[in-house]
Amino acid sequence: MSVKIFVNLPVTDLTKSIEFFAALGFAHNPQFTDENASCVVFSDTVYAMLVTEPYFKTFTTKEIADAATTTEVIVSLALDSREQVDELADKALAAGGGFVKEPEDHGFMYGRSFEDLDGHVWNVFWMDESAA
Repeated sequence: MSVKIFVNLPVTDLTKSIEFFAALGFAHNPQFTDENASCVVFSDTVYAMLVTEPYFKTFTTKEIADAATTTEVIVSLALDSREQVDELADKALAAGGGFVKEPEDHGFMYGRSFEDLDGHVWNVFWMDESAA
C-alpha cells in the first residue's frame, strides 16, 4: 500500500504563508492551489495544505485551535543531515518564523523546532537510525 500525507493547516494570510514556505525552499503545487488553499510540497509523499481559516471551517464543526496560544500538533520532518536541519531552521527564523526552543542533540539524533507564521510548530530532525 502506498500512502501520502496531506497535513491541513489553517492560516490567516495565505499569501504570506506561501511566501514563508517558499523562503524555506519548498515548492507549491499549482494544481492544488487557489484563493482558499495552497499545497506545499515537501517530498513526493509529504504535503501540507495551507488553508484559509474560513475555508478550513468548512471541514470541521469544531473550533479551530489558535496555534499562537495552543499546540494542536507538532509536524516533524526527517532530513538527511544535521546541516540540513540547521539550514532549514535558520531559513524559517530568517523568514519570520518563531523560536521554540534550543536545539536537541542526542548524538544519534539532532533536532530543532520553529513556528510558522501562524504558530504551527515544526520539528526538523536528523537521525542515524543504525545507532538508535
